[in-house]
Amino acid sequence: MNREVQYKHPKTLLNKGTGFLGGYTHSLNPYTGCAFGCTYCYVRQMPVSLFREGGWGSWVDVKQGAADLLRKELRRAKTKGPVTIFMSSSTDPYQPVEYKEQVTRSLLEVMAEDPPDFLLLQTRSPLVCRDIDLLRLLGDRVRVSMTVETDREDIRKVFAPYAPPIPARLNALRELSKAEIPTQAAIAPILPSSEEFPELLRQVTNRICIDDYFMGDGSGGKRTRKLGIHALYEELGLEEWNCPSAYRSVVERLNRVFPHNRIYLSREGFEP
Repeated sequence: MNREVQYKHPKTLLNKGTGFLGGYTHSLNPYTGCAFGCTYCYVRQMPVSLFREGGWGSWVDVKQGAADLLRKELRRAKTKGPVTIFMSSSTDPYQPVEYKEQVTRSLLEVMAEDPPDFLLLQTRSPLVCRDIDLLRLLGDRVRVSMTVETDREDIRKVFAPYAPPIPARLNALRELSKAEIPTQAAIAPILPSSEEFPELLRQVTNRICIDDYFMGDGSGGKRTRKLGIHALYEELGLEEWNCPSAYRSVVERLNRVFPHNRIYLSREGFEP
């Protein structure tokens, strides 16, 4: 897919945490748009996508001057109290353009110098391992949440064909854990997976967060329904995976290999 890259100069970078992210003081997005363009992404139904020419995944805006802006805004925010940051809520901070632009790395450099009270780094890209040096400086103030929706590559290729392969994500979690960086696997959204999935996760992380279309898209599943995702499940003959109770079977499997207190459901798993 050809992707249009534009360069923008934002006036603000830290946004107030609201709604699903109400447990955070701020959200932070190094880019606007996301080249991974996952079919189920709830951002497709948000204004940032709906009022933009070109389909979701076909364009990315690079936020120039982001590090200098964050340095100023972070200093100001910390004078008002604790600062907790969710990065990122509507883009992937490690999408392909980050290899060249390094906006996310520049933001981590700022936070390594002047740490927030907590940073949740949400991604599905193994590129996060490039920044292990900076993440280690944050110690227990950071958690890397790696999206691993399934262990089946055939399923990943249907729902998220432009996203990194599952084995690469699992290897990234393993590398982060070896570096003693706090991690979690975010099974979000839940996609059809195998019986062996929990054991694969147990080998690379000690914390799991589970979410689905009904709990986590911010509208009880309404946004996702508008995307027509249900048709994919029907084509695959996997309708049983697309219902509000599907997560329970995944939790049951996880309970066999993870302590109950290391399995989190929806919003609680993303909280600081």
